[in-house]
Amino acid sequence: MGGSKRRRANGGGRADAGRDEARPTPGPRADSGAQRPDRTRSEQTDAADESGPLGKPDQPGRSDQSGPSSPSDQPSPSDQSSPSDQSGPAGHPTTADHQVPAGPPSGADQPGDRSRPGSGDGKPYPHSWEADVVLSDGGTVHLRPISPDDADQLISFHGRLSDRTRYFRYFGPYPRMPKRDVERFSTVDHRDRVALVALLGDDIVAVGRFDRLDDQDSAEVAFVVQDQHQGRGLGSILLEHLAAAAQERGLRRFVAEVLAENSAMVRVFRDAGYQVRRAMEEGVVHLEFDIDPTEESLAVARAREQAAEARSMHNLLHPRSVAVIGASTDHRKIGHAVLVNLLTADFAGPVYPVNPEHRAVRGVRAYPSVLDIPDDVDLAVVAIPAAGVDEVLDACLAKGVKVLVIVSSGFSESGPDGRAIERRMVRAARVHGMRVVGPNALGVVNTDARYRLNATLAPRLPGSGRTGFFCQSGALGVAILATATERGLGLSTFVSAGNRADVSGNDLLQYWQTDPATDVVLLYLESFGNPRKFARLARRLARTKPIVVVKSGRNAVRPGLAATSVQVDETSVQALFEQAGVIRVESVAQMFDTALLLAHQPLPAGERVAIVGNSSALGMLAADVAQAEGLRLAGEPVDVGASASPEEFADAVRTAALSDEVDALVTVFVPPVAVPGTAYARALREALQEAAVAATKPVVTTFLAAEGVPDELAVPGPDGSAGWGSVPSYPSPERAVLSLARATRYARWRAAPQGHFARPEGIAPERARRLVEAALADGEVRLDDERTVELLAHYGIELVPFRRVCSEADAVSAATELGFPVVLKAADDQLRHRADLVGVRLDLVNADAVRAAYADLLRVSDTAEVYVQNMAGRGHSCVIDLMDDPSFGTLVSFGLSGVASELLGDKAYRAVPMTDVDVAALVRSPRAAPLLAGYRGDEPADLAALEDLVLRVATLVEDLPEVRELTLQPVLASARGVRVTGARVSVGRSAAVPDTGPRRLR
Repeated sequence: MGGSKRRRANGGGRADAGRDEARPTPGPRADSGAQRPDRTRSEQTDAADESGPLGKPDQPGRSDQSGPSSPSDQPSPSDQSSPSDQSGPAGHPTTADHQVPAGPPSGADQPGDRSRPGSGDGKPYPHSWEADVVLSDGGTVHLRPISPDDADQLISFHGRLSDRTRYFRYFGPYPRMPKRDVERFSTVDHRDRVALVALLGDDIVAVGRFDRLDDQDSAEVAFVVQDQHQGRGLGSILLEHLAAAAQERGLRRFVAEVLAENSAMVRVFRDAGYQVRRAMEEGVVHLEFDIDPTEESLAVARAREQAAEARSMHNLLHPRSVAVIGASTDHRKIGHAVLVNLLTADFAGPVYPVNPEHRAVRGVRAYPSVLDIPDDVDLAVVAIPAAGVDEVLDACLAKGVKVLVIVSSGFSESGPDGRAIERRMVRAARVHGMRVVGPNALGVVNTDARYRLNATLAPRLPGSGRTGFFCQSGALGVAILATATERGLGLSTFVSAGNRADVSGNDLLQYWQTDPATDVVLLYLESFGNPRKFARLARRLARTKPIVVVKSGRNAVRPGLAATSVQVDETSVQALFEQAGVIRVESVAQMFDTALLLAHQPLPAGERVAIVGNSSALGMLAADVAQAEGLRLAGEPVDVGASASPEEFADAVRTAALSDEVDALVTVFVPPVAVPGTAYARALREALQEAAVAATKPVVTTFLAAEGVPDELAVPGPDGSAGWGSVPSYPSPERAVLSLARATRYARWRAAPQGHFARPEGIAPERARRLVEAALADGEVRLDDERTVELLAHYGIELVPFRRVCSEADAVSAATELGFPVVLKAADDQLRHRADLVGVRLDLVNADAVRAAYADLLRVSDTAEVYVQNMAGRGHSCVIDLMDDPSFGTLVSFGLSGVASELLGDKAYRAVPMTDVDVAALVRSPRAAPLLAGYRGDEPADLAALEDLVLRVATLVEDLPEVRELTLQPVLASARGVRVTGARVSVGRSAAVPDTGPRRLR
């Protein structure tokens, strides 16, 4: 690489960066990295992270736009344009035979490396190194390792770079790429030299690479991004994926060097969340940083992921123009229905029917192909048979369409052939920068008056509101939209994803997170595509916006979703929802009941409920349901009597609403014969307005047994529909109170401390990883006692000392060595854990007792092997174990031992990762947990020590998903602490979909 002495000694590489903006333009370098004022902060961060060429592992080239170069990537002196290009602070090219010293083939024994012989993928690198990723503007590209076959594309890519980008990337003019350099850049070993390319269609638009340096655990990193794709977040994505690959290859840090004037490229690394160390020499900034993920780097990556995926959904829901491909003049065809619904909704932009057989459809000029449309097309609705989709897709790719909504059927739901078409279509769409909704979708809706988008098959739409809705089933979507209209629930946006081949509920959760037009989120889920990501996104979103979910598909998944779904055990689903604060309901009717309350009324501040009505029977019914649901009555139900006037009824409501002892109000009303019900409704609304409770206390009613928001109880919004402060009505007191109870539980979860993710002290995850990898060489195995003790010790979990013996004499000898008193346990798991302790002998205080116990165990066991263990002392016997869901991941369970607990299934579950709040809740959730807190005057157990143990178990299984089974039993919890007296561990490769690593579409 050349350069200063310190540079050579440190193995650093120069990084020079220009703009990471839209395009490098002439002007002073001080402008490098400027950001467009109309971008959000997250988008600006992604833009800065491409601030132009960085300089060198692709050398001739720079990071993100051109980045630090490595020796092997420097163009040879004979390839430079002039002598002046051979030296200077911009970078020193080296001869072709000057290679980075190769380190040991560290990747060969790295965990998770599926490129080893026998992996079955036939590639020289792990399959996980390929990924579809969403960029900051919502478009997509495909990442994969470079190969010699990319040589021609690499030359074309180099030719499309501006002179400025080449200069920053290669530190000098480099107008052409000689064959020798092409071979060097495109031929890597995927271990010490790794390069990734970003593909848009068939074109390379960015290259990132690292080269191992002399010290074996460092590498020089660099990127170069084509000018017109700078500012799209490609630099940060390449850095994330290269860092992940480098960790798999045993690397610990990246180095780079940047010209001092290039502050934008310094921000590339600084804004990624790493702890960057900097040193200045001769106008060059030397950068060095560890690539282990930090809390800050993970937070940065998550924020960028949210911004990018939200932007892609923004493109879907806010199109400036729509093409209907397959628009038909036949009223019976779906192409006709979509076009009619778009026109009827009065879409704010142009609508282009595509029909090669007609000049116009529904009076709108038609075009033979999407390519014939004279203007840009943002959204294309595809309503043609599956067999013709490939041709349409090619045309849409060439046209630059951003999103496809495919309402046609005949894909995965039709069998293997349709599934193959669907996968090929999504793969092609993503690599060409498009997202896909469907196929077999109902469509998308945006009720915003600035767009008025109804690109669905549904003829009726609800009014504008502040509720977002996602569902998978198209047929159910029609019914949902009709029900929302009937019950007066306005929607902000609606998406029916059909087979969910690409766009899923997770994408919409990302969008609604920052959508100012949405306050409540409704989901109808038949299956999960990536359940762990759903848990993470839902948990974050639910802190600010309630999520109400109907989860069907408990026993089966429809064929169209099978290709993109994973089966999740019902226990896992329930644990997932509880941890994430999701309001789970059992039916669409319950979902609308709950949504009406959340959309129009505030969350209750507590559990105290007042009940006011003119029927004692209805009042008692409401009170019974409230108490059964954990709500507390703020006094006896108030009955104003069947003959009370509207004013008397209003006075009672006003008094209850103004009470400081009331958090929520239920009104139950049966209209008398003599007075019109509308008079009572007006009185009720006026009383609530006078009490000014709309912002603090929720109110539900059974007014006139109406379902929805009666006109008399509606507070008109800006467009005349029911707005904030409207009082929802239910046909029965039970449904009203059940909805209030769900809102109360959600409010309690939201008000509780969020907790934080903490790692216990005194752990050695790298040593544990090596132990597990060595065990996996034998496939899925149960660890023997020695390896079990060692693995647990790496996470600070100590077992009470024990010995395994095979004779009476050895048992006595072991007891003497350990020290009396001791316990003898049968080696057989079933005998050892029986509730009647038939396989255990306790409190053995001398050698004679040991001999007698050994003889007893021989009579009940078919083996001479027994365990001799120190007596741990008295305590409550607990069990901590794992439930390994093959698709969701690992759940940690906790319960107290005993026949009753086992019979009743009295266990609590939490999914990893767990916060300190999750851990505390887990040990207190079983119904028998009060025994640990000093039940009936007993001495309470050390709950802090128990929580620490659970956290260590959770950390172990989070770090090592290959641990498929782990049981600590019994765990004896007492006031003196926690003692683990038994453990069982099995390891095997995990099939769970991870939610870790660099950003990618899954």
